[in-house]
Amino acid sequence: MATPHQFAASKSTRVKERWLFATIAFLAAAGMIVSAVSLQRHYAKSATKFCDVGERFNCDIVNRSEYSSLIGIPVAGIGVAGYGALLLLATLYRLQPTTPARLLGASAAGLIFALYLTYIEGYVLNTWCILCLGSLALIATITLLAAMVKARSHA
Repeated sequence: MATPHQFAASKSTRVKERWLFATIAFLAAAGMIVSAVSLQRHYAKSATKFCDVGERFNCDIVNRSEYSSLIGIPVAGIGVAGYGALLLLATLYRLQPTTPARLLGASAAGLIFALYLTYIEGYVLNTWCILCLGSLALIATITLLAAMVKARSHA
C-alpha cells in the first residue's frame, strides 16, 4: 500500500505531466495556425503588409520561393500536418506508453527541418520570414518539453 508521501508525489508527477502535455498541445495548435497562415501566403497572389517589414523580413518572398515546396508539397502544409500529429500525440495518445518517445522523435525531426529551412532563409534567400521564425520558436519549445516528458517517463 502506498504511503501518503508516495501518493502525494505520484499525484504531483501526474499534474506536472498533464501540464507538459497541455502546453505541448497548445503550442502545437498555435503551430498549426502559423503554418496555415504561411500556407495561405504560399498560394496567395497578392502581397501582404503584415509580414513585409523591410528588405530583410518578407514572408511572401520566403513562402513563394523555390524552397517553399518539397516534392510538390508546400512546406507550410507539411507544418500543418506535423503540428497536427504533435497535437494528437499530446492529447488523444498521451496515455500510450510509446507516446513520450514518439513525441520527442517527431518534434526533434520537425526542429531539424525547421533549422534547415531557417538556414535557407538566412544564407540562401537572405530574407527572413517572421511566420517561419515563429514556427521555429514553437517547435524548439515543443522539442524541449517533449524531452522533459521523455525524461519523466523513465523516472
